[in-house]
Amino acid sequence: MHTSRTDLPGTTSRRTLVRTGLVTGAVVTAGGFAGPRPALLDTRASAASPRLRRNPFTLGVASGDPSPGGVVLWTRLALDPLNDSGLGGMPRRDYQVRWQLSRDRRFRRGVRTGTARAASAAAHSVHVEPSGLRPGTEYFYRFRVGQWVSPVGRTRTAPAYDASGGTLAMSFVSCSQYEHGFFTAYRRLAQDEPDLVLHLGDYQYEYTADAYVAPGGNVRDHRGPETTTLAGYRQRLAQYKSDADLQAAHAVAPWLVVFDDHEVDNNWADDVAEKPEESAALPARRAAAFQAYYENMPLRRTSVPRGPDISIHRRLQWGRLANFHMLDTRQFRDDQACGDGYDDCPDADAPERSLPGLQQERWLADGFARSRARWDVLGQQVFFGRRDSTATPDNTVSMDAWDGYRASRDRVVRSWQSAGVRNPVVLTGDVHAHWASEVLQDFRAADSPVVGSEFVCSSITSGGDGYDEPTGQHPWAAYNPNLRFWTNLRGYVNTRITPQAFEVDYRCVTRVKIPDQPVFTRARFVVEDGVRGMRQTFDNPLPTRGSTLRALPAPRTDAQKIADTLAAETQ
Repeated sequence: MHTSRTDLPGTTSRRTLVRTGLVTGAVVTAGGFAGPRPALLDTRASAASPRLRRNPFTLGVASGDPSPGGVVLWTRLALDPLNDSGLGGMPRRDYQVRWQLSRDRRFRRGVRTGTARAASAAAHSVHVEPSGLRPGTEYFYRFRVGQWVSPVGRTRTAPAYDASGGTLAMSFVSCSQYEHGFFTAYRRLAQDEPDLVLHLGDYQYEYTADAYVAPGGNVRDHRGPETTTLAGYRQRLAQYKSDADLQAAHAVAPWLVVFDDHEVDNNWADDVAEKPEESAALPARRAAAFQAYYENMPLRRTSVPRGPDISIHRRLQWGRLANFHMLDTRQFRDDQACGDGYDDCPDADAPERSLPGLQQERWLADGFARSRARWDVLGQQVFFGRRDSTATPDNTVSMDAWDGYRASRDRVVRSWQSAGVRNPVVLTGDVHAHWASEVLQDFRAADSPVVGSEFVCSSITSGGDGYDEPTGQHPWAAYNPNLRFWTNLRGYVNTRITPQAFEVDYRCVTRVKIPDQPVFTRARFVVEDGVRGMRQTFDNPLPTRGSTLRALPAPRTDAQKIADTLAAETQ
């Protein structure tokens, strides 16, 4: 398989595009040269840009979507990130921003330099796509405007498409509610120095201050009203990106990002809002949200939004080691069955219903059929496996997850089986807890063979301080044989991918309402090449008393655990 950044779907929403007149992203020039080593970055004020009296690089730097020959470099200028205009307190004029790419952190081995336009119409965001770089290589980058120089970011290109072997350190994260805690998990992830980071959604939350309160109260407040306008989404994303811990995680490695629901509206589905009476306004809200999302993420020009539509599902090839199939589970889905929530009704089994949309299902099946990778990884947003919430004979499951689109899930599983995918792995966010779950050929049969594995990351902060279960078992595991592990602590997941194994470390912070807490590995699982199913190799419960980690109170009762799980998934 020869996948590249151009291996992108041509799908559009089922709706008629709503033209809103919003600018569809910054227009930048990647420019640069591959000749003699460029000089060190000039720190003198540039006559091409009006002088700024304060540092505009308050939102940090980021990179993303690496290919063997390139990567996206990102920054956004903001003098006052929380300004109500959404424009970060910047003058309403464009700026020329210099960028530089080097093989070393001190920029003595420069390889590319150029100029990009930070347009006022695009919230002074910059997206640069240098090309012609060396595959599988670490680089460092920075930006300058006037006398101001940005922080330095670290990135890397993907290996050559035909490169065999090697090791990839990949981390994945989701669900960072600013009000619920401090972003310590992002800081600890940066200290682990992964090669690649996947963000699987809920990068920001749309609520006004105190509309979504964690148990015991919030420790920070959102600025501004609920996000529905372009100015509001820009301001909210700037508030999140002002966080130093998040900036550290962005600066350490390239990211692959996909959104879930809270980047727009809780539990939205295609053209249906959470509150049906607000659906008429959803296209304009989506257009504003996607415009701001693109402006604030290291995405390629192929993801520039068109009104209320954005192309976000895409495929990344990491040599012959791994293919990452990044899914969009919001724009093309059928509305949730049964009125959403946890329920059981015939509509959840309707064969015509799809969670990613039928066209994206075909795109995914085609990717499986053409894959020659050792590992095929689905980076996606909502729980893939079965989680029946009651011990009764009915099937009371989340209508917002794949359980509510069972025929669609069956088609995806059959597509990787029919293609003979060597090692399928599903990565998931959304549910604010660490889970490990086997993928069964038929989730309706307890003795069904295992055909893949799913690893679910907890939230960065959403839900506030969590708690551990020493057994590592959720009450639902008693009647869901696919469920192997669970903890309600917050954190992220580290993986180590080699030709021989896919190793998973569940990383947990002890508390999020207190800043700068320690991190530890709660459990480790491994999937071996050619073996269906996971094996636990390490178990490290958090002590409930006498711990130097400032442990949380003892675990809740089973009824409380279930109530906490259901509460987390209604927000």
